[in-house]
Amino acid sequence: MKLGVFATLAFVGIAGAVQGQVLTPPPMQPAAPVRGQVGSAFAQAPVEHVSTSLARHDFMYAGESHDRNICIVRGGKIAWNYSDPAGKGEISDATMLSNGNILFTHQFGIEEVTPDKNVVWTYDAPAGTEVHTAIPIGKDRVLYIQNGEVPVVRVVNMTTNATEKEFRLKTKLPPSTHGQFRHARLTPQGTLLVAHMDLNKVVEYDTDGNELWSFPADRPWGVTPLANGNVLITDSKGVREVTRRGDTAWSWTPADAPGYTFSSLQQAWRLPNGNTVINNWVNEWNTQPEDRVGTLQAIELTPAKQVVWALRAWADPENLGPATTFQFLDGTAAEDVNFGEFK
Repeated sequence: MKLGVFATLAFVGIAGAVQGQVLTPPPMQPAAPVRGQVGSAFAQAPVEHVSTSLARHDFMYAGESHDRNICIVRGGKIAWNYSDPAGKGEISDATMLSNGNILFTHQFGIEEVTPDKNVVWTYDAPAGTEVHTAIPIGKDRVLYIQNGEVPVVRVVNMTTNATEKEFRLKTKLPPSTHGQFRHARLTPQGTLLVAHMDLNKVVEYDTDGNELWSFPADRPWGVTPLANGNVLITDSKGVREVTRRGDTAWSWTPADAPGYTFSSLQQAWRLPNGNTVINNWVNEWNTQPEDRVGTLQAIELTPAKQVVWALRAWADPENLGPATTFQFLDGTAAEDVNFGEFK
């Protein structure tokens, strides 16, 4: 069995990148609300030509909430959903594999569940540690980051449960387990991009844990390699597309979408048509159900930053709940990646 996260897009090196170089970005626009803060005004101003249809995309959707919930949306309807109200921990990362199984991290471990909702592989994180991101590699391996006093990147054979590769990651001292890492992604070059929340940077590593490239960010939450070789970084201020030389190719902050309220930006995805989707999480622990109705779960923007889709699916029978992660179902096999020699 295998476990993982979203299918990664092509990541191509750009001339001029210097190995080990830490780059300083140009300033962004004013900061978004702090992560976890939920504003009192959730009303969304109507914008002409903005779609609100659930049928705009087929996608897998999961969110950090009171319950463990994962949905697959096809044709504007919830075609499949998995709910584990008794499960402990928050869903941070999830993906649908080419065999139809869903693989997800839930803070205190990792699970793989079949379309029939049978759990066929699990990993339980040791006490005092957390797992928020995992990536499938080929047919029988998984790479995950384990937060903790000694955080590690680990490659595990899911058939034998043997650890085949492991290296430590640097964190802020003293270590704070929950605030270390949320997302990492593999590039087609077989390297690993890691969002270091507590160190305020995104770092690229090889299989031996050597730092190849670094870019500063403000508590980065998500990182996505792009087909043009650039990297999308989601942090507390917004979303920035950066080159390997440190140039900003595209950026967005909530100030670019007046009339929309954002509480906690999570990740960003570049669609084949050039648009960018950004998801927004709403905290169930400090809001009431009536407060969340109509709040934003995701927004789709053109390269010119025009809003063309605003997702707010809070009503039954298509109640998706809070948004932590998406996978757009375009036929790409999430497990078709490699980390160095591990394929």
